[in-house]
Amino acid sequence: MNATIRSVVRCAIDNGLEVVGIERGYLGLIQNQVIPMNRRSVSGIINQGGTILRTIRCERIKTKEGLEAASRALEENSIDALVVIGGDGSFRGAHEIRSASGVPVIGIPASIDNDVWGTDETVGFDSAVNVAVRATDNLRDTAYSHERMFLVEVMGRARGFIALEVGLCTGAEYTLIPEVKENLGRIAQDLRESGAKGKKSIIIIVAEGYGDSREIASYLSKESGLEARLSVIGYIQRGGSPTARCRRLAAVLGSRAVDAILEGEEACIVGLRGSEIQTVQLKDSVSRTKEIDFKLYKLSKRISQ
Repeated sequence: MNATIRSVVRCAIDNGLEVVGIERGYLGLIQNQVIPMNRRSVSGIINQGGTILRTIRCERIKTKEGLEAASRALEENSIDALVVIGGDGSFRGAHEIRSASGVPVIGIPASIDNDVWGTDETVGFDSAVNVAVRATDNLRDTAYSHERMFLVEVMGRARGFIALEVGLCTGAEYTLIPEVKENLGRIAQDLRESGAKGKKSIIIIVAEGYGDSREIASYLSKESGLEARLSVIGYIQRGGSPTARCRRLAAVLGSRAVDAILEGEEACIVGLRGSEIQTVQLKDSVSRTKEIDFKLYKLSKRISQ
């Protein structure tokens, strides 16, 4: 998010706009935590994970009282347009704020889950995937050396975008995602057969939303006869220095968001679609579900063993 904030601030100022930042997300907007920003405000942050403005979940933005407070803050600070950097939940809030206040809202998709409809990729996704890939590569060394099976749990409570990418890029033998319910009994049978043929190490990537990873590890270990270990990567995926790909995406999406404001867009998100940066209506983004790439899923299965 820092790389995105940097791009928005500097591109806006370059176009003669005055910029303020809202600390702590929607809660900060409700509480009127608005600070002026200039080019120096975003110096030295492009390589930092997280957000200098900080963010916090805010249930109040879902209420009439919260929306009224947010609208007052926008009016009191003479804010002519609001840029929201976040995921699906943030954009739902943005859609409600637009309806309540009438202030134009531009969304920039930034979520490690990559589950925002209207963009092929979100800021943060590639960085999270790379963290999980490095961790899994390290575990592969241990799995081979000690002849073990590792279940690696990655983030993804509802969607399997991270798990699919990590499974494909690490050569995992199996990838379990919420969108596809695999037959664990069949997997256990495959593991027994592989073991009989001399295969001694296994990596299984599990999206956290697939099920209880501990129970899955216990079941597969019992049924296959292979010693299993569970490694939960967890919130490590959310931090750290962003990849070059994420920084580049943040720069171009931030610039396009400012252009959208100057062009008079009222409620949209900016996203990467194919090789182009495009805008889609905010209402469409929050009302539609981004589908997993099942061709990629089938490919991961074809080349996994």
